[in-house]
Amino acid sequence: MKFPPLKFPPLSRFKSGLFWRTFLLLGVLTTLSLASWIGMISVVQREPQAQQLAAQVISVVTITRAALTHSAPELRTELLFELVSNEGIRVFLLEEDDEVEPPPGNALMPDIEKLVKAKLGKDTRFSARVNGMRGFWVSFRIGEDSYWLMLERERITGLTGVQWLGWAAVVSIVSLLGAALLSSLINAPLRRLTAATRAIAQGRRPDPLPEKGPKEIRLANRSFNQMVDDLQQVESDRAVILAGISHDLRTPLTRMQLEVEMADLSPEAREGMQSDIAQMDAIIAQFLDYAKPTEASSFVNVDASAMLQEVAHEVGRLPDVRVITDIAPGAHVLGNGTDLKRVIHNLIENARRYGKTPGTDMAEIDIRCTVKGMHALKKVVIDVQDHGVGVPPERIGELLKPFTRLDEARSQANGAGLGLAIVERVLQRHGAEFQLSNRDGGGLLIHIEMSAV
Repeated sequence: MKFPPLKFPPLSRFKSGLFWRTFLLLGVLTTLSLASWIGMISVVQREPQAQQLAAQVISVVTITRAALTHSAPELRTELLFELVSNEGIRVFLLEEDDEVEPPPGNALMPDIEKLVKAKLGKDTRFSARVNGMRGFWVSFRIGEDSYWLMLERERITGLTGVQWLGWAAVVSIVSLLGAALLSSLINAPLRRLTAATRAIAQGRRPDPLPEKGPKEIRLANRSFNQMVDDLQQVESDRAVILAGISHDLRTPLTRMQLEVEMADLSPEAREGMQSDIAQMDAIIAQFLDYAKPTEASSFVNVDASAMLQEVAHEVGRLPDVRVITDIAPGAHVLGNGTDLKRVIHNLIENARRYGKTPGTDMAEIDIRCTVKGMHALKKVVIDVQDHGVGVPPERIGELLKPFTRLDEARSQANGAGLGLAIVERVLQRHGAEFQLSNRDGGGLLIHIEMSAV
């Protein structure tokens, strides 16, 4: 059973793809969550971190001052060397002319200063650089003398802005990869369902969808598989019905044809009845051609060039047709050779009936075949055009409607109005592009594009 072609939005469009919408939504939520998390951590850990760093500074200053106070004068030089070598602590005498820069521009520094001064005294000073030497400087007193104690700056600083940015980038990348994976898992069943639906639209039977995963996906796939089985059964029943119709109708037609031949009738009456019987037989043939399925399993490599040459040779024998060909050699397509040949015959018959050159009884038909593109993008292009009066542009779409004929052609028609509808159905099953338009200079142009093999 053939259904009208389904229109799917191109997946390459950024805004229309469900994958991208899901990915962007998860990405935005992840980014907002990450920003909130960083803000929360900064607020929550600020006071404990300030207390920890202040305690570290107080501890180092207190221990260093105690060590210097209780050590023998002759051993202080060796003690200072040990502090520098093992702990990275330097002690200098504080001079009035020292070049002192403000303390580090750290968000925690005000809290650290407050806590340290509460323990070491309000006259405690802090600096980021003394006499050009970079570090974390804090002053202390031993008796009447003042000293600078310098710590390596890295020991009392938390994560820097660059480090926070680095960690945030790592977390963001991991989160986005997770969002992409999650979006892909969510959309995988929809992609399979879309592919299966397209296969049905092209007249092919898709593989059964897996009935696993979440409950909603299982139910949807089970319903789809059941629908495919039902359509297949309908297709099978229709084939049986069509076979019966063909047999049951053509048998009495054959008997009527025999009776007409044997009856004592005038030549005019016999000719009229024979014409009616032939017309009825042609209508039945059109019905069967329109309803006949084209199985993709029957597709083979078809030499389109040779097929067109053969059709042109056969049609060229008709007295009221003149065919002009421009057929490139080596044009091969994948399809059913019999059905494709019927397509070309239908197009030529349509042009022979309704596309006669004005002022003559001849139908001039041009058949052109070219191959364009390269490699996997190669296309076989077939153009069939006549030199008739053409069709009003606003009515071209009516030509493809089943059982529809334009008023101008109705008086000449011997079929059921299915010729071009059959062409369209067969070409759709072959995945071909089919277009109708008026030819420059008059006449109808049929344009067909198929993938080359």
